[in-house]
Amino acid sequence: MTAVQPPERPDESSIPDEQWEAFLREAAEDGGRNAPKEPSARAWMVARRLREQDEAARDQAAEGNGRRRWRKRASQPKPQSSLPPGWRTGPAWREMNGRSSRRRTVGSVIGVVLAAALAVVAVRPSLLLDRLPGRDHPSRTSAAPLPAETALPSGAPGAVDDAGLPTRKDPFLGSPAQRWADGADAIEVPPAKAVGWLSQADMAVALRRVKEFLVGANLDPAVLRGGRPTSVLALLDPQQKHPDELSDLRRSLRTPDLRYDPLQLVTRFAPAQVALAGDVVKARGHMTFSAGAAGEVRVHADYTFVYPLVRAGGKDGGADAAVARTIIRRDLTIDLLDPRTWIATGGKLTVRSSESEFYNTECDVHDGYFHPVFPDTAPTGAPATGPATDPYDRSKSVTDDHSKGCGTVTRT
Repeated sequence: MTAVQPPERPDESSIPDEQWEAFLREAAEDGGRNAPKEPSARAWMVARRLREQDEAARDQAAEGNGRRRWRKRASQPKPQSSLPPGWRTGPAWREMNGRSSRRRTVGSVIGVVLAAALAVVAVRPSLLLDRLPGRDHPSRTSAAPLPAETALPSGAPGAVDDAGLPTRKDPFLGSPAQRWADGADAIEVPPAKAVGWLSQADMAVALRRVKEFLVGANLDPAVLRGGRPTSVLALLDPQQKHPDELSDLRRSLRTPDLRYDPLQLVTRFAPAQVALAGDVVKARGHMTFSAGAAGEVRVHADYTFVYPLVRAGGKDGGADAAVARTIIRRDLTIDLLDPRTWIATGGKLTVRSSESEFYNTECDVHDGYFHPVFPDTAPTGAPATGPATDPYDRSKSVTDDHSKGCGTVTRT
């Protein structure tokens, strides 16, 4: 009888003694001819590893029950075996690998999107920060700016939803001017073309000078603080006689009064009393040009400017300081005269007509400055006797009514 030597096993303790004795007994009975084959070393190792995983899972479940006593559960499920059905076959593993691959793909896409989002936020953090609850926004109406005006509108702008009074932090709160362009950017020069005695190139230069005049008279910070409008004086034709605007303007700047008032052409505020709330002035309007008489081209400009103001001298100068808005509408016709036909200086401007409307300023004060009335104080000038007017209504020409007088405003 041939003795059957037990094969070397990867781990003596991995097979129960009862199974091993049964194996030897069967081998001895038939002389080793039909002895069951010992599983390969790889099979032993796989079986051992899977049992160790099962034991680790049971140990982890038991440990987890100790860490999570605060969470109530109806019952604790038994740890599932690591041996899947058909573990020696391929399809179940391929199915699991497929699910794992899909999870990796989704994770990769999420990672790319997250990285791109973080990059955008790094460049423009306001995209995230502006949406945080309680964050203070510069303006509560962030509607898109209005398109450029090319002609007078058909009616006044509607009411603005924002409630409350304007502040230094948000000086255009509650005003239609929130959607207007800022400062000089609002004065858009129309495309130049040859007209009258001017070529296209000459017309382009002339239109730029008209814009410089409007900016110097209504937006120059030094002039707004009560300074002398040097650039405006330099653009005016010293030979013009219709009317004698240059000499009149110079006199009005020296000794302003009811007849000689620089505010007919220039916007100025008393620096000892008020200052701009920030550095933005809103404006809206349009500019056109056409041929006039022989050797004459006329440029018509109609613009409304909105000035937010606070008290000067540091008084009431906090972020929530009271803000007054003064609104000025200018309607100008400027002549470009051919020196070969007219008594004129080439390259200079002649003011043919000037019409203005002033809103939220003291009545009958002629000291060369505008004096806004703040929402927390009462007017101190002459009483208003004219009709109530909406300063944002640009649907009518300034020249439609010359007898309005000094009235009240329906809003600022």
